[in-house]
Amino acid sequence: MAQDIEKIERVMCAAPVIPVLVVEDPKKAVPMAKALVRGGLPAIEITLRTPHALEAIDAVNEHVEGAIVGAGTVLNDRQYDAAVSAGARFIVSPGATDALLDAADQHSVPLLPGAATASEVMMLLERGYERLKFFPAEQAGGASYLKSLSSPLAAAKFCPTGGVSLDKAPDYLKLPNVLCVGGSWIADAKAIASEDWSGIEERARAAAGLND
Repeated sequence: MAQDIEKIERVMCAAPVIPVLVVEDPKKAVPMAKALVRGGLPAIEITLRTPHALEAIDAVNEHVEGAIVGAGTVLNDRQYDAAVSAGARFIVSPGATDALLDAADQHSVPLLPGAATASEVMMLLERGYERLKFFPAEQAGGASYLKSLSSPLAAAKFCPTGGVSLDKAPDYLKLPNVLCVGGSWIADAKAIASEDWSGIEERARAAAGLND
């Protein structure tokens, strides 16, 4: 089954940046997400890198109006199922396997799979996926590399993630094959742990204005 492009584009086009978050304490997920939404970043990716990530997704989905919460670092069908059950409205993976794509076929919650090479992009295009995560963006060649894919692989549009910062984001966002970027600088682990909600909101507002 082909990717539901309309659904995943609603996520990718909600704002120029999707915050990529590592949440250790699910009690902090709601105020964190509220700060991001106030700052203009409704699409929020909570990675499955901590024992309490699913609880955090559930809390944001239940209690934060305006948030579009998704699950990141989803690697297999079990995690896909668990994330959907927790309330994730989109799924992000650092790469793609046949098993993961098969799992996506069983759900209405869309998948944004990762790719770093032309061959990986071609494989995903063959499976009907045209909206992709470019990961790890900086380490895989950065904006200049991604630009070089725009002509031969014109159908693919990307969310570059990995090493992207506020300073580097504009280089990606001006590319014809980029819809948004993903980044952790807006709400890193230190900011979440210290409950720096005003700082997170301020950085979110700056990120939200990148396309202005």
